[in-house]
Amino acid sequence: MSIFSKYEGLSRSLSAVTAGGERNPFDVVIERPISSTVGLIEGRETLLFGTNNYLGLSQSPAAIEAAVEAARKYGVGTTGSRIANGTQGLHRQLEARLAAFFRRRHCMVFSTGYQANLGTISALAGKDDYLLLDADSHASIYDGSRLGHAQVIRFRHNDADDLRKRLRRLDGTPGAKLIVVEGIYSMMGDVVPMAEFAQVKRETGAWLLADEAHSVGVMGEHGRGVAEADGVEDDIDFVVGTFSKSLGTVGGYCVSNHDGLDLIRLCSRPYMFTASLPPEVIAATMAALDELENRPELRHQLMDNARRLHAGLNAAGLRTGPQASPVVSVILDDVEQAVMFWNRLLDLGVYVNLSLPPATPDQHPLLRTSVMATHTPAQVDQAVSVFAAVAGELGINRAPVSA
Repeated sequence: MSIFSKYEGLSRSLSAVTAGGERNPFDVVIERPISSTVGLIEGRETLLFGTNNYLGLSQSPAAIEAAVEAARKYGVGTTGSRIANGTQGLHRQLEARLAAFFRRRHCMVFSTGYQANLGTISALAGKDDYLLLDADSHASIYDGSRLGHAQVIRFRHNDADDLRKRLRRLDGTPGAKLIVVEGIYSMMGDVVPMAEFAQVKRETGAWLLADEAHSVGVMGEHGRGVAEADGVEDDIDFVVGTFSKSLGTVGGYCVSNHDGLDLIRLCSRPYMFTASLPPEVIAATMAALDELENRPELRHQLMDNARRLHAGLNAAGLRTGPQASPVVSVILDDVEQAVMFWNRLLDLGVYVNLSLPPATPDQHPLLRTSVMATHTPAQVDQAVSVFAAVAGELGINRAPVSA
């Protein structure tokens, strides 16, 4: 028996997606970025609407210069984990910067955003504890629950009342109860009603972790995320996030006011057994954080572009999520239709993400777009025009559907 026989179903699904010589949508190569909004794909200049580069800072001149200078001064790697030789002065500087930005006492920096969730959740919620997870939680959150062996209870997406009922059933049950929600959900771009979940946390005495990966740099007066926008930052015990969205680099973090967070450094396996971020990434991230803090106009332009794209796609008769955010997904009926649509978009010079069940809510395939502050209005309008043209070709224009 082949060790790969367990993946025969996956192989058949991939063959169906690439039938007839179609591209593999999960193996697209951006040969090089020309700017934050345009990349070279298949030798053609292509509009990038699927990179999560919300503020366009992956191409920040200040971040690039900081990375170059750090590489020359410190070298290109640490060759060790944070608890061995992998903590340099830059790592501590970044942790102090992030703690100050979030107005928290403690910060841990991880090598990826995925590991930030994996390492934080698995260390906080053990086998005798309960994790209460939104049904649409990111894979890293579910994987963290498996690594920590906590008992998982799912509640309906963005439904604080459903969470309240499930916590009441646990009243008097031993073990810590940790609620995990996301600021902006990565598939549909819908925003959590954070104040409602903070209220449930206060009523029940549970702990609350907010994954603000897609909302830091986007929401709130200072860009600290949905908790800031909703005025409930003091109710959030742990904020987890990533550098690979608004900050344009790579890495992740957890910030908290709880002194126990520092103990997590000695029991979080993804933190303990992964090489730390190289100094050039740390330096670039701090430079990008400077821009996030000092250029609020980026946040405003980002949301203007998000509203423009969301309204344009709906006006073209395409079905999207209920609200404008930097993630705007077009909902389609079946996988074959979605694959054809995605390929035609790329043919016509627009790159987006193809998201297929079971990774999507309600088992619908999605064409997932992400907007940037650095997109021009003309680029947004061009993307809408291409979407409308492909929808017309495929005969799927329809009246907007209320979510």
